[in-house]
Amino acid sequence: MFRQLYSALTSENSIDQAYADLTGMLEHGAWMFARANEVLYSTVPAEEVRQPLYQRDGAVNELERSIRRKVLRHLTVNPGHDVAICLALMSVAKDAERIGDYCKNVFEVGVFYSEGFHVPSYQKPLDEMAERLNGLFQELIAATRDSDEAKAHRVITATREIRSRCDKLIEALLREEEAVEFHEAVAYSLLARHYKRVASHLANIATAVTGRLEDLDFPSEDDDRALD
Repeated sequence: MFRQLYSALTSENSIDQAYADLTGMLEHGAWMFARANEVLYSTVPAEEVRQPLYQRDGAVNELERSIRRKVLRHLTVNPGHDVAICLALMSVAKDAERIGDYCKNVFEVGVFYSEGFHVPSYQKPLDEMAERLNGLFQELIAATRDSDEAKAHRVITATREIRSRCDKLIEALLREEEAVEFHEAVAYSLLARHYKRVASHLANIATAVTGRLEDLDFPSEDDDRALD
C-alpha cells in the first residue's frame, strides 16, 4: 500500500527517490538510536559519537525537506489532486524527523548522567525496550521498502506494548516506596518518555504502510491481532 502512496508523485524517479529518502531517514534513526544507547551504557565514549550523531540528525532534516519539496512540487503541478496522500507523506516524514530528536535526547541522558543504573526493576525493562526498538527499526525499514503490511501491523502491535510498559514504569517510579537516588530516578523517567515517543513515531510510520491514513496519530486497537 505504501508504494501506492508514493505513486501520486510525478515520475518513477520521484517515486524511487521518495522511497530512498524515507528509508534513509529511518536508517539514520536506527543508527542514532543504537549509538545513543551505547553512550548511555558507557560502551562507547560520548565524544566519539557526538559529531557523527549530530551530522546524521542534519542529514535526516535534509531528507525531510527533500520529501517536502517533492510533495509541494506535485501539488503545484496538480492542484487539488492526491491531497490526502501528500498530507500523509508530510506526516510520516515529520515522524521520522522527530525520531532523530528523541535519539539526541537519549544521547544527552548518557552525557549528563554517568553514575550508572543500579535498580534492576527499572533498568531491566528499559534494556529490553531499547533492544526491542533496535529490532523494530529494522522491521519497519523492511516493511516500508517492501510495502509489507503484515510486518507493519506487527510493528504497530509491538510499539503499543512498549508504550504501555513505559507508562507503567513511570507510574511505578512515582509510587516507589524504596529510596531511588534522585538523578538515577530522573534518568529512568526520561528514558521511559523518550523510548515511548520513539515507539509512537515508529507506529505512525507503520500505520501509513498499512494504508490506513485516517489512523495516522491514532493507531487502531485492531493491530493487537498482529502479534503472531
